[in-house]
Amino acid sequence: MAKFDPSRPDMSPYGFSCVRWKPTAMPRSDRHNEVELNLLATGRLVYLLGGRKVEVHAGGLTAFWACIPHQILEFESVTEYFVMTIPLTWFIQWHLPEQVTLPILSGKVLVDPDHQRCLSDQLQFTQWTDDLATGGEERSRVCALEVEARLRRLALSLDSAPYSQARRKASTAVDQDLTYAERMASFIAQHYTASLSVSDIAAHVGLHPNYAMALFQQAFGTTLGRYVTQHRLSHAQRLLITTKESVLEIAVGSGFGSIGRFHECFREAFGCTPRRFRESVRTP
Repeated sequence: MAKFDPSRPDMSPYGFSCVRWKPTAMPRSDRHNEVELNLLATGRLVYLLGGRKVEVHAGGLTAFWACIPHQILEFESVTEYFVMTIPLTWFIQWHLPEQVTLPILSGKVLVDPDHQRCLSDQLQFTQWTDDLATGGEERSRVCALEVEARLRRLALSLDSAPYSQARRKASTAVDQDLTYAERMASFIAQHYTASLSVSDIAAHVGLHPNYAMALFQQAFGTTLGRYVTQHRLSHAQRLLITTKESVLEIAVGSGFGSIGRFHECFREAFGCTPRRFRESVRTP
């Protein structure tokens, strides 16, 4: 059973995973660039998430963007719970309804109001845990499709009249509770496939580019440019695995300005060309 490791590097990725998690009071906050799903069969957790206390109760699927600092302060009547992490690029590429994407990228916590799904969710999370532990590209693909479908059902549950009013309000601006750095990260997550400069990102949050770069580096331990490139590379990896698009089409579709720049960044990050990467993951 997994539990939080205080020595893990900040922003270290978990990838696409689903595990049974042992609750512990966390000595520090955790951050990773994935969307996190929690499912409790019993009890409750109390998070400090983005500087706010948030209670997660049994019965409802809970989702939030784990790039926001989150830390379990206390828990009650919970011996284990499920934690799923979804790479943010996958979450964006699924083009989910805005009932789900807008609040999550604005730093909010989503809870499925339909608690009647709790039992079926427990069975589904158990299946995902077993499949992803077993490994294999096809099992991972099936799990990804099922998780996407579950989030689309979450959108249907949230599509009520009271929530629709809150959704319209949320769509007008990013949650001002987010820090400048978190707002920049959210903006990048939504626009990384487009032509995107440091000046564009800084202007979105109303800061001078030099100050924006310094704030982001301090918060995330990487530059704005590298952060954008990481998103584009993750996007490209997924397309190389799941589509038959040409390398040029993938380079352009991932936001790279040229095929040469794409090859340079890909080789630096993964030690091989995009074509070689595609061949390696498709070879039995």
